[in-house]
Amino acid sequence: MRAQGRHGRMDAQDGAGRMQDDDAVAPRAGAAGDAGPEIGPDADQRLALARQFLEQIPHARALGMVVTALGAGRAEIAMKWRPEFVGDPRTGVLHGGVVSALMDTCCGAAVMADDSGPRSTATIDLRIDYMRAAKPGQDIRARAECFHITRSVAFVRASALDDDDGNPVATATGAFTVER
Repeated sequence: MRAQGRHGRMDAQDGAGRMQDDDAVAPRAGAAGDAGPEIGPDADQRLALARQFLEQIPHARALGMVVTALGAGRAEIAMKWRPEFVGDPRTGVLHGGVVSALMDTCCGAAVMADDSGPRSTATIDLRIDYMRAAKPGQDIRARAECFHITRSVAFVRASALDDDDGNPVATATGAFTVER
């Protein structure tokens, strides 16, 4: 699996959270659900490993992020609404930093789930357009797709959603490093 390295990269790890040898091959992501078609018979196992990986990232753990779907170059990560994530106490609206952390993490997971099997990734650039405030009290989730990948750069698009799937909270496009 992969986890965030010392320099903000997501690096290859085994299921126990230990760094793998450089020559080792990290399991590739695949799954069912909205994030893409199932890849192979062990998609449930890969989703479980992705969830374990996310628990190794301190900010993802602190924010309560959970991988809900994983496919070829696609990921979905969800978070529960919590009062400590509110940016404006008068309205109960989530802080924009919570939304950006969720979208950035989901984009990185989509890169790591690409069929080419990157060993690590880091954000180069992430543009987020906030479309509206998330509805107070509603959980939020991000969906990301790695739509193009070169030898060293992956291009990703994402959206953040609350219960209104047809009306995104935010959209994002980004570029991420790819280390093989």
